Amino acid sequence: MKKVDIEVKLTHDGQYWLGHWENLLAKGENLDELDENLVFHLQNSGKFPKGSKIEVFMGFDFDTIPTWLRQYHTHYFNRYVTLEL
Repeated sequence: MKKVDIEVKLTHDGQYWLGHWENLLAKGENLDELDENLVFHLQNSGKFPKGSKIEVFMGFDFDTIPTWLRQYHTHYFNRYVTLEL
């Protein structure tokens, strides 16, 4: 398993990808927008020095899927991202 700096809970609300970490909520219509919005929020959080490279694990929150639908879970995923602040 990769060493990560933060773990983000990943969900989708039907329109936006949402990334939840501590009190932070990033969103985007696609994953690139989500990553950009997450960088913005992390830069402004004061928790990481400017210019940092942050290893992020985004784990999809399967609890957001109805139990009967979880058999199709391969449509959802987890992802690792390196973000440059």
